[in-house]
Amino acid sequence: MINYILIAEIKFPIVNYNSTTLILYMSTLAQNLKRLRKVKGFTQEKLARLTELTNNTIIKIEAGKNKNPTLDTLKGIAKALGVSVDELIN
Repeated sequence: MINYILIAEIKFPIVNYNSTTLILYMSTLAQNLKRLRKVKGFTQEKLARLTELTNNTIIKIEAGKNKNPTLDTLKGIAKALGVSVDELIN
């Protein structure tokens, strides 16, 4: 059975190993974007406006349907979220 921890409204799996709880941090672009957006308190619509992207683009990246956005898209999102592109994708 897998337990989960809720961080910024995102569920992360928890694994118990030798009585130590380890949070398995999912480092995908989709999950990082969603987590960082929620930490900032942005809706998908607000982030789309700030980045001058379509709401559909943000939705697809968060859903993992757009796994290879352009560098310009990543730079715009990272700037709006106040993080580096590296922090966004790793």
